[in-house]
Amino acid sequence: ATDIGTTYVGDITYLPYGTEGKFLYLATVIDLCSKRIVGWSIADHMRTSLVEDALHNAANSRKTLERAIFHSDHGRQYTSTVFQSTCRRLGVVQSMGRIGSSADNALAESANAALKRETLQGAKRWESADQCRREVFRWVTRYNTRRRHSALAYRAPVDFEADCASMIDIAV
Repeated sequence: ATDIGTTYVGDITYLPYGTEGKFLYLATVIDLCSKRIVGWSIADHMRTSLVEDALHNAANSRKTLERAIFHSDHGRQYTSTVFQSTCRRLGVVQSMGRIGSSADNALAESANAALKRETLQGAKRWESADQCRREVFRWVTRYNTRRRHSALAYRAPVDFEADCASMIDIAV
């Protein structure tokens, strides 16, 4: 994507916690141009409302998702009629890759892997659901505001977006 706010990718990842094999689930919406996580939601389930909440958070963050493309895998949450309805209401064009291929959703997969690698630091799980939620919140904030991306000339997503906005103001 060459323009901010036009193309997004999303995915769900498992967040293990406690000693009883419990999980929270994180759904993200990431701007493909700026790499910024613009919407996310954590829940103790993987129902469609999880991805709907993340998409609504993205819409609130961006003010609108009208005519934006949202790309995901073929998970049942993304293929449900409820989620398709939400996309239509928000003016989002849904896109899905080939079944069995994660290459076109690589940014979301990479962000999920980085989250776990950088927060768990070799541990297998968080101690509690509360600790998991706090660590994910801290990581998303850091990812957006301080984590540098080689694809963005080693700038953080919010800095990249601010630089783009400044260039548009200068051009106008």
